[in-house]
Amino acid sequence: RGSGHLRRRPLFHQGVTNFMGRVPAALAAAALVFLSATGDSFARERSKTIFGYVERVVVSDQGFSLKAKLDTGAETSSLDARNIERFRRDGERMVRFDVPDPETGQMVTLERPLARVVRIKQNDGPYERRPVVWMWLCIGHLLQRVEVNLVDRADFIYPLLIGRSAMRGAIIVDSELTFTARPRCDLEALAE
Repeated sequence: RGSGHLRRRPLFHQGVTNFMGRVPAALAAAALVFLSATGDSFARERSKTIFGYVERVVVSDQGFSLKAKLDTGAETSSLDARNIERFRRDGERMVRFDVPDPETGQMVTLERPLARVVRIKQNDGPYERRPVVWMWLCIGHLLQRVEVNLVDRADFIYPLLIGRSAMRGAIIVDSELTFTARPRCDLEALAE
């Protein structure tokens, strides 16, 4: 083989070189497609607040707070309520109910407008009718107006369960965290 003869590289090596030369361009194109398709969801995620799966939540303008489970497996929210009584005030349908204060053992009486009545299927039994009220809840710096169904939750660890419908668009739950933020909303805003 003389000096005028060109040595050819093996075919395999040429394929790798050509392929590797195209990889960065292909990756960049794929990244642009991915980011343009998901850019809105990244922006939405940044506008949400991360909380733990258990947080302290203020439920009244008197500063009454409860431990709440932020439950992504539940669609609706539920509050431990006793002595539930429906009545009318100036033609408006209302609900009066007692909520046990876990710190003192005393009952705190609350009144809220009745939003509706729902039928809930029990795991081991028939349907149950529950009143649903609108309540302002303060979690960290967030103040949310939420539909909450009232039921005796004495057998549950947490007196307040906050479901997906209350968290949608505002909260991300980190299941490794608890009690990440103290409620710090204006209490006057919690008055109904």
